[in-house]
Amino acid sequence: MKTIAQKMKTHAMNINVVNNNLERQVLNLLLWTLGALAVGYLFFLGSMVLNVVERRSLETGANVLANQVQDLELEYLSVSNKIDLTFAKSLGFQETKTKFATRSFLGSLKLAKNDL
Repeated sequence: MKTIAQKMKTHAMNINVVNNNLERQVLNLLLWTLGALAVGYLFFLGSMVLNVVERRSLETGANVLANQVQDLELEYLSVSNKIDLTFAKSLGFQETKTKFATRSFLGSLKLAKNDL
């Protein structure tokens, strides 16, 4: 009886060792998967933060450029308001007589009205 109990005990330990090895492999697989997911999460989070910072800096640059364009438009309007006929004549420009090309009237086409 004692020998049967010993055989059963060793047999149970062998089964337990096999199960522990399988459980360890599953646990390692789960931990590696969790680690890979954590690294992916950190990568995507960092990427989003960098994109937000870049977008804000680009918006600031766009605002600066818009202000420069507005200043140039105001300068253009102030300079263009100074140009008039006397200024043009002082530069040597002169008015010309305009000639328009026109067609002469060739006549009209009359259609006969038939009551059919």
